[in-house]
Amino acid sequence: MCGIIGIVGREPVNHQLYEGLTLLQHRGQDAAGIATCADRKLFVRKAPGLVKEVFRTSHMLRLRGNMGVGHLRYPTAGSSKVSAEAQPFYVNSPFGIVLTHNGNLTNSEALQSELYRTDRRHINTSSDSEVLLNVFAHELQRVAKSQKLQPEHLFDAVSAVHQRCEGAYAVIAMLVGRGVLAFRDPKGIRPAVLGSRESDTGTEYIVASESVALTGLGFTPVRDLEPGEAIYITQEGEMFQQQCATETCLTPCIFEYVYFARPDSVMDNVSVYSSRLNMGRKLAAKIRKTWPDHDIDVVIPIPDTSRTSALELAMELGIKYREGFVKNRYIGRTFIMPGQTMRRKSVRQKLNPIESEFKGLNVLLVDDSIVRGTTSEQIVEMAREVGANKVYMASAAPPVSYPNVYGIDMPAADELIAHDRQVEQICLAIGADGLIYQDLQDLIDSVRELNADLQQFETSCFDGHYIAGDINEDYLNWLSSKRADAVNESATDEQFVDVGMD
Repeated sequence: MCGIIGIVGREPVNHQLYEGLTLLQHRGQDAAGIATCADRKLFVRKAPGLVKEVFRTSHMLRLRGNMGVGHLRYPTAGSSKVSAEAQPFYVNSPFGIVLTHNGNLTNSEALQSELYRTDRRHINTSSDSEVLLNVFAHELQRVAKSQKLQPEHLFDAVSAVHQRCEGAYAVIAMLVGRGVLAFRDPKGIRPAVLGSRESDTGTEYIVASESVALTGLGFTPVRDLEPGEAIYITQEGEMFQQQCATETCLTPCIFEYVYFARPDSVMDNVSVYSSRLNMGRKLAAKIRKTWPDHDIDVVIPIPDTSRTSALELAMELGIKYREGFVKNRYIGRTFIMPGQTMRRKSVRQKLNPIESEFKGLNVLLVDDSIVRGTTSEQIVEMAREVGANKVYMASAAPPVSYPNVYGIDMPAADELIAHDRQVEQICLAIGADGLIYQDLQDLIDSVRELNADLQQFETSCFDGHYIAGDINEDYLNWLSSKRADAVNESATDEQFVDVGMD
């Protein structure tokens, strides 16, 4: 899961891209990058680290131009320690293209082989984003025979991408000296939203992963990109749009609403905040049904994502709600840290309990989800250390039992605490006195009730149903071997490439 943004403005966009990436920082902490264009020249700065660490004044001054794209990397495919895999990626031919990508191609290995044998293109990293860029570049070169690039050339190339690429992808690309192109996979798994605003000299456009990046920069959200759709905005501010896939179905990733997206975002016409309220309400109803004689004294959220659900749950049950953990704002999101060792080390650095809210009480801890169990086990232990009488755990999401192949870092089944375990076994493993999960149908209804047009969702990590690509046991084993924690933790920086502009 990554954050992407593209802007076509009437004035320099470097600071807007910087601020937009800051608003999307929760989507990726591994690396950041910005590419802009002026006078048919490309200016790029990308490096490992947070936005505030990657970009200095000297870098910003060199990022000239009125259009550009930005990316935040959350490592799934490829090693988390290879600096060369920071985006945007660039190819010189045709036209000069930089591309940012959020998602995961499930046939990237086959595509890489095709690119080498048939398309005569070289892939320099293990990133599926570089594969996607070269597929698009090859198809664009095939249909655009002259230097006079037309929107239909781009749409034909995107159509070919849809035919060749499998998996999940939201893409924002910039063609040097020409314009910005955005498109979304035919299933609409990964998000992308279009916005605009009026200036004294004309209309400015933005495309980003979440609406919060639009509203935070003063743009008005127009709409989400449709599955399979492509939008092209020229450097002069003229917009073209076309459906580029023959078979489409809006099937957004439901984990966006559970965890990844900011609560103040609206995705596919659903308020993330309101969906999390619904999750808390439905989880409370399940507690009333399955634990009618519960002895819970206080509800405490695991900050930050679960706060909304936990507060609504407490109100529905008529139980006291308290903030029992203080979060260190300078520690990143534990879930998206590469490697189990780093996650485990970060939990106690990130959270510190307030003893008075636990001592002698029966506590219900509410989290947005339980993935590997690393955080849950340590948090339950911390609650006991400060005197909790009983520690119960509730998850606003169902058990995460299956690998995710569409861009979320859940690559290996044996790393998931719910894989091949019953709830009672998970409860014992994390050391809780009781554990309750949201039902999958209740989770789906929590989102769908806010937009009846959403008929289905990507829920593979909960039910093992993969909606895009040919996903079988062989592929899952291969993915585990490439992306498992043990692989990431043993990676080195030997492939380091300096791609910054220092």
